[in-house]
Amino acid sequence: MRTPRSHPGLQDPQSRSPLEDRRMPVQARIAAAWTTFMFLYLYVDVFNFYKPGVVDGILNGLVWEFDISATLLTVFLVSVSIPALMVVLSMTLPARVNRATNLVVASLLIPYSMFNAAGATWEWAAFYGISIGIEVLLLAYILRSAWTWPRRAPSPTTMAPGRDSEPHHTPLQA
Repeated sequence: MRTPRSHPGLQDPQSRSPLEDRRMPVQARIAAAWTTFMFLYLYVDVFNFYKPGVVDGILNGLVWEFDISATLLTVFLVSVSIPALMVVLSMTLPARVNRATNLVVASLLIPYSMFNAAGATWEWAAFYGISIGIEVLLLAYILRSAWTWPRRAPSPTTMAPGRDSEPHHTPLQA
């Protein structure tokens, strides 16, 4: 018969110490926000198919008030590709370009996200309010993270003038 034993981790005095909380790089935080935004964006579009009449409209060649065409589908592809590309770009672009790109793209997507409420009835206000609200909060987080991007403080070695930066003195100038 087994005797009850306590878990070794529960007896360890270190288990009561505070958890380590390492600072996550700003690129990773922004990429995580873009990933969340992208999935939310896609799921909201999928959930929209459950609204009465949406699938019938698509089968009749209409999405909202627009005829289904190559142009419309290209616009949809571009609109979904933007957050997907921002995940990769947020992790790979150099800091200065990364910051500027995130500030511009997130700023442009806020009104674009809010446009999704156009034509919505009060019956769907909660659906659009929650989805657009979360999208805008994620975009605001991206904007804040990019705006407050940490700057590297100059180190004493980079501030010290090098040999080549000092004026060259000849014996006659001394």
